[in-house]
Amino acid sequence: MFAQFKRYAPMAISVFAAAVFLDSLRYKFTDHPNTQEIFGRLDGWAGSFGAAGLFAHTGLFSQYVIGTAELFASTLLLIGLIPGLARLNAVGAAIGVAVMTGAVSFHLFTPLGIDPNNDGGGLFAAACTIWITSIVLLIIRRNEVRGLLSDIARALVPAMSRIPHNTIRTAPFSG
Repeated sequence: MFAQFKRYAPMAISVFAAAVFLDSLRYKFTDHPNTQEIFGRLDGWAGSFGAAGLFAHTGLFSQYVIGTAELFASTLLLIGLIPGLARLNAVGAAIGVAVMTGAVSFHLFTPLGIDPNNDGGGLFAAACTIWITSIVLLIIRRNEVRGLLSDIARALVPAMSRIPHNTIRTAPFSG
């Protein structure tokens, strides 16, 4: 039973999350009034502590930046379903977790609230669902995540393991 879950869950989660992300792009990239309301409210909140423009059209966390991250996440989630490319699926899930952590946090801890568009909290529920399922996907893909982190570490940090141990000389402690 667990083997079937582990086999099919990544596909179901990836397709579901990608569909939700891709569906939201029509609102973010067309400057829909609901999107203007959400990001405008967030920008007003950020302005109250001196960070005005953070969520504006050209801000660091604008609807276009968030939408682009969602586009990357959905693309990687889907491409990562191709055999041999599971690491890309894990990267898509990680981007999904990052974006949805922000979304859930902003709904809960800012004046935005859980029902900013009077949709009964549907947008918040979708964010929570994608957040949780992306975390589940990262757990399922934990071996790929470990492999990615190991590859990144090897690329960025000079490995002591590449130096033969018998060539490392240390001075005796003279204290």
